[in-house]
Amino acid sequence: MVILKSAEEIEKLRKSNYIVAEVLEGLRELIKPGISTRELDVYAEEMVRERGAVPAFKGYMGYPASLCTSVNAEVVHGIPSDRVLKEADIVSMDFGALYRGYYGDSAITVPVDKVSSVAVKLMKITNEALYKGINEAKAGNRLGDISAVVQNHVEDAGFSVVRDFVGHGIGRNLHEDPQIPNYGLRGRGIELKNGMVFAIEPMVNEGTFKVKVLKDGWTVVTSDGKLSAHFEHTVAITENGPVILSRLV
Repeated sequence: MVILKSAEEIEKLRKSNYIVAEVLEGLRELIKPGISTRELDVYAEEMVRERGAVPAFKGYMGYPASLCTSVNAEVVHGIPSDRVLKEADIVSMDFGALYRGYYGDSAITVPVDKVSSVAVKLMKITNEALYKGINEAKAGNRLGDISAVVQNHVEDAGFSVVRDFVGHGIGRNLHEDPQIPNYGLRGRGIELKNGMVFAIEPMVNEGTFKVKVLKDGWTVVTSDGKLSAHFEHTVAITENGPVILSRLV
């Protein structure tokens, strides 16, 4: 069941998502060769707690950290460790916060110094696909309109969308209905209504869309070892169109 949010609830979600945006922007500025993903995790947890919120992912279904750090061929749910970032890496950082009963969730992929032209294109296309999906998040549209525009933009660029992991509704729970695939057909799925709040999150692979989960039970990687990128925003559907809650401006 999809839970519609009131204007007051959307404002509460805006506050939790603003905290997420602040944390991710701080993390972006830290990215450089030589920093470990564990250092990023420590920073994220300290920053979110300073703002009176708690990290949404820590302990969620047993997840051991506050931040997801997925490097290169890692798609999502990479666990921070002593791994040190080096030049030409790309790192996806997915972060969530719980503030006064409401969740925020967003993700960015960031280059570590100079990266390959393929990596640059992959990040660009993934981010563009996110915003094309957001533009379809309007009352009267169908859920498949979001999915289709993401898939088409990605595949037209020669990349593939991950099918095993999807976006989701969000509110008082981190994951709510509906699931939001990054592939599909226009005109299909539920009708979108004002008050729906979605975490839209294209996960895009350089090569095959197929993925596998490592032995740690969390880290998802591309089956062919090629690069992956991930961008995510929490978006409210309103009478004024889609409103991105998880950004600073």
